[in-house]
Amino acid sequence: MPIGTVEEIMPIAAAEVFEIIHDYKRRLEWDTLLSEAYVEPEFSVADKGVVTVCRGRRILGSIAIRTEYVTFEKGKVAAVRMLEPTSFFQTFAASIRHLDLEDGTSNVVYKFNFTSRPPFIRAICEPIMLRVLKWETGKRLRSSRLLLNALLIDLAVKIRKLNDDFIDQCHSCSGCWHSVDYK
Repeated sequence: MPIGTVEEIMPIAAAEVFEIIHDYKRRLEWDTLLSEAYVEPEFSVADKGVVTVCRGRRILGSIAIRTEYVTFEKGKVAAVRMLEPTSFFQTFAASIRHLDLEDGTSNVVYKFNFTSRPPFIRAICEPIMLRVLKWETGKRLRSSRLLLNALLIDLAVKIRKLNDDFIDQCHSCSGCWHSVDYK
């Protein structure tokens, strides 16, 4: 059974990264592997026991994989397992662990394992599939980091504008600490 691990340093704390990565309404904003991602209708958001569907891009065969969250500890770790075999996967499972770092950033560790179908070509297919999955997972995590960086820049611009507006208002009043003469 092939096992892969991919890590990426994220620009914000683990809890915030966790929320964005497991928000299926925003999933396609960063997930470069998928053309469709949703929580099945009887559920509203990702959580333990929730079933999701993720469909790969057309270039990757548009394979839809139904998974169930078997672990869901907000801000820390989530894990899924595939519910039914697909044309290329007999089994698939993955976990994504979120670890806070001292500088306010976080490390995302994505681990997965699978077995391919049909069994008689596993020796040929699995090494290729492992390389492709590691490469695609790296792209996905880098894309999520880029989205988070863009959100941080957007937030910084909005804060700067609020600050500038506040300073402009302060300069127009006489009772503000900005206009006090300390001589």
